[in-house]
Amino acid sequence: MDNNGQSSLSKESTDRPSLVSEDGKNIKSVLCQRCGSKVLCPGMAVFAEKELFLPSMRKKNTVGTSDGSVDGDTLTAHWVVDDIYTFENVGFTNNVGRIKYLICADCEIGPIGWHCLDDKKSFYVAVERVDHA
Repeated sequence: MDNNGQSSLSKESTDRPSLVSEDGKNIKSVLCQRCGSKVLCPGMAVFAEKELFLPSMRKKNTVGTSDGSVDGDTLTAHWVVDDIYTFENVGFTNNVGRIKYLICADCEIGPIGWHCLDDKKSFYVAVERVDHA
């Protein structure tokens, strides 16, 4: 009976059936939350659960900090693709250690995802950091 709680804290878990197909792929397009630019087409990414730390969303030029302290979130729900050319519209930050963060190539907001340079075939886009349509 409680319909109001559906859009609260656990948005990713309540929306999961409408976002993930039976074969584990994205049903809807993945879009930038800020500008609406398409990041991934439907059926191009696989849903995966993996704990990854992403710094707080902000403009590209302030993603890295020099003092070592970074605000951010540990997120577990991600869209994963194995080829950089699968993306419609994504950019990357400069290396932060062995990590490159994914950002929207149009408005440069991010990070929306994560890529480790040690694993050439795994590009993660956080479900909570993007919209779906």
